[in-house]
Amino acid sequence: MKYSIVIPCYKSSKTISKVVGLTMGEMQGKEAEFILVNDASPDGGATFRVLSELAETYDNVTVIDLAKNAGQHNAVMAGLNYARGDYIIAMDDDMQTHPSQIHKLLEEMEQGWDIVYAYYPRKKHSWYRNVGSAVNFWTVRKLIGKPRDLKTSSFWVIRKFVRDYVIQYQNPYAYLQGLFLRTTQKITCVPVEHFERAEGTSNYNLKALIRLWSNVLGFSVVPLRMAIWLGLCFSLIGIAGAFGVFVKKIIFQASVAGWTSLMIAICFFSGIMLLFMGLIGEYVGRMFLADNRQPQYVVRQALTGSDRHLCETGKEKDVEQTEEKINDIGGGSVSGSPDPTGQTHGDRNFGGERSGELSGVCLRG
Repeated sequence: MKYSIVIPCYKSSKTISKVVGLTMGEMQGKEAEFILVNDASPDGGATFRVLSELAETYDNVTVIDLAKNAGQHNAVMAGLNYARGDYIIAMDDDMQTHPSQIHKLLEEMEQGWDIVYAYYPRKKHSWYRNVGSAVNFWTVRKLIGKPRDLKTSSFWVIRKFVRDYVIQYQNPYAYLQGLFLRTTQKITCVPVEHFERAEGTSNYNLKALIRLWSNVLGFSVVPLRMAIWLGLCFSLIGIAGAFGVFVKKIIFQASVAGWTSLMIAICFFSGIMLLFMGLIGEYVGRMFLADNRQPQYVVRQALTGSDRHLCETGKEKDVEQTEEKINDIGGGSVSGSPDPTGQTHGDRNFGGERSGELSGVCLRG
C-alpha cells in the first residue's frame, strides 16, 4: 500500500519542514511520498528554497513550483496529477491540520470508505471565519446536495480511483468537494483536533473566501433556478398589485398616490434584475474561460524524488541523521528516517513538453 501526501504551500517557509518531518514520523513503516506544491508564494522565493532543500534531502519528496498563484483547490489539483499512491492524503502547511491526526483518517478508510474528511468539533479560527464556515456549510448543502451529516475540511483521504476521476476535470474553477460528491456516495467524516497556526495569520481574507466559495457555481444550477422562481413570484405579486389598484379605482373612486413607494419598488426590482443578470454573466464568463482553455495551473518546474520510499525506524543513526537534516532546513524533528535507496523515475508529460516546463495540466501515472 502506497500513500501520497499532497500539501499546497503558500508562504510556509517557516512551517513546511516541520510538517513534513512530523508526517514522516506518523507514516513509519508505510511507503509514502510527498507532493509539495508551491503556489507562487509571494515571499521572495523563501518557500521554494525550503521546498527545494527538502527535495534534495529526501528521495520521496516531489516539489511542484507553479508559475502563478492558482488558489488552494487548483494547487491541490496540481498535486493530485503527480500523486501515485493507493491512498492520497491532503493537508495544509500551517500545522492546523496536524500530522498526529492522520491515523484517525486512515483507520476510518479501512472500514471501506472511498473518501474520509476530517472535521473539527472546535475550530481555532477567528469568529468571522467560523461564521463564514457555517454559511458555507449551509449554502453548499443546498447548492450541491451535500449530505446533512457530512462535515468537511481541507484535511482528507481519498482512494486512487477517486483521484483518477478528479484529475480529468479541466475547468479552471476547480471545487474539490463538488468533484468528490460527483464520484462516490461512500463518503464519511471523523472528528480530529484542530491546532493553532504555528506561524503568522491566515492567508484568507473575506474577498479570497468569497472567491473560493464561488467555485461551487460550477457544480450547481440552483442559483439560476432561483432567478426563475423569484421572477415568477414577483410577477404574480405585480399582477395582484395591479388588480388591487384597478379595483380600488373602479369601486371606491379613489385616486392612487404613492410616488415614493413606486420609486422604492422600481429600485428594488431593478436591483434584483441586475443581481441575476450579473449571476448569469458569471456563469457565461466562466463557460467562456473554460472554452478558451484557461489552465487550472501552470507548472514552472518540478523537482522529482525517487520512485519509491519507505518511512521506517530501526537504526538510531538514521534517526539522528534525519533530525539533523530537518533542523538544517528550518526546524522540527522526526522520529522516522527516509530509506536511502530507491531509483529515479521519469515524468510522463502530455502535449510534447519537457518536464518542468509544462503549461497547463501535467498528468502523472
